[in-house]
Amino acid sequence: MNVIEQMRMTVRKHDMASDVTPVLLMVSGGSDSTALAYAAAELRDEGTLGALAMLHVNHELRGADSDADERFVEKLASELAIPFTCEAIDVAAIAREEGGNVEAVARRERYAAAQEALAELCRRESVPVAQGRIFVAHTADDRVENFYMRSIVGTGPGGFRSMRYANGQVMRPLLDCGREDLRGYVIGRIERELPVVRDGDESLWREDATNAHTDRFRAYVRHEIIPRAEERNPQLLATLTRSMNLIGDEDDMLDDIANTLFEQLVVWLEPAEEGCVLSPLLIAERTPMQRRVVMKALERFLGADERIDTSTVEAVLAGIGKSGYVANVQGNLAVSANKNGVRIEPMAAFRTRRKRG
Repeated sequence: MNVIEQMRMTVRKHDMASDVTPVLLMVSGGSDSTALAYAAAELRDEGTLGALAMLHVNHELRGADSDADERFVEKLASELAIPFTCEAIDVAAIAREEGGNVEAVARRERYAAAQEALAELCRRESVPVAQGRIFVAHTADDRVENFYMRSIVGTGPGGFRSMRYANGQVMRPLLDCGREDLRGYVIGRIERELPVVRDGDESLWREDATNAHTDRFRAYVRHEIIPRAEERNPQLLATLTRSMNLIGDEDDMLDDIANTLFEQLVVWLEPAEEGCVLSPLLIAERTPMQRRVVMKALERFLGADERIDTSTVEAVLAGIGKSGYVANVQGNLAVSANKNGVRIEPMAAFRTRRKRG
């Protein structure tokens, strides 16, 4: 199955978009996102996808190379007749000011820019923003890398599915395609006599030299661990993709059950930011389901992208069925328990409540 056929099937199977769905493409200029741009344009032209727009975020981390990436992507958008937007963000300065991780800041700023660009696209197409979609170029290789990274550092329930095909409005239509297949697709456009764009060095995509640095965790997994695994199983991508999809199916089923329990057993206080109470009835559920419900409650406080420590979940679970229990957990949250259940709230709210009492 070629890349266009695979992407078309993935889009339809996971209900990612239709011929009337505005789609924002996030394009860095690397081989994966360049292939995404070409393939999306083909699917638009055949009527599978609706109106497209392209966003490039210049993180200003690689000097002249970052500017060359921007020029390449702008040229690509022009060739494919896709409206182009670029956001220049000094990620390093923001990270220094906040004392944060550069990669985490870059990701946050990139997706914030994507939401703004999607809103503009939807306004232009007279479609509610909720109906728009953001396509990113994560591949089967990225998913397998995540799998091994989580194997090394640990993960929670469902973590070994590695990546979802859909996460809110963010879609991964290339998740069943390998990186080498995508590069072959881009090169193959020349044989098909389709237009291609080249950078100043005549390359068909932009290479980020930092990808070869094995001092970075992902690059280490990519260049050191996966090649050795592929020596034992040359079909590693396909094998692990099947396994991760099986894990994903079961994770979805368990998550549906947890969602029902969450609605039944978690009461949010007014105002909601003051906290929530987990019903004492949660003690009747099996421990894996208790963990999922607690994770959902904690995500409301910490954010869906925050890595929630196992110790935090266990600290909340330790209060179920107890009275007089108190703990301070991740995010400076207070956990307290009595006969009415387990209460999770910001530490400031807990202290104010205790003073009043």
